[in-house]
Amino acid sequence: MVKPYQIPSGSMEPTLDIGQRVLVNRFLYHVKDPKVGDIVVFHPPAGAEGGAGEQCGVNRNQDEPCPTPTSQQASDNFIKRIVAGPGDKIAVKEGHPVVNGRMVADEPYINPCLSCNLPRAITVPPDHYFMMGDNRGASDDSREWGPIPRGWIIGEAFATYWPPNRIGGL
Repeated sequence: MVKPYQIPSGSMEPTLDIGQRVLVNRFLYHVKDPKVGDIVVFHPPAGAEGGAGEQCGVNRNQDEPCPTPTSQQASDNFIKRIVAGPGDKIAVKEGHPVVNGRMVADEPYINPCLSCNLPRAITVPPDHYFMMGDNRGASDDSREWGPIPRGWIIGEAFATYWPPNRIGGL
């Protein structure tokens, strides 16, 4: 089943602009696992939809990503890119994920962020995914509220259909 979604914020710029519309495959992850690089629509943890305050489910050091989200999901939908999967160790250097000790530097689709650093790594729990927006300096994402349980993922965005000059695959 495919469903349309509208991009509500600039957190995925330059890949997806505010107001742009995407098509999301809601069936795909019933037959295959999400993978790093997928752009997905999901429910964030409760509290994340306000964009302010602490949504991490545990106390943590300021220089590490959130290891665990709150236990309740929000009813809102977010769209981000998966940057790490179950069992991966992740830190962030200058906005780039450092996964299992290797910096992912080949990300031509992001807006860089030299001040986006979380040098202390966490391990993504089983059946969880670490999400980051492509506009790293303006994205409320797993760095603040932790990896997302697989069950909170709605589906993969695979195409844009509005505006007409941005029609295409993702």
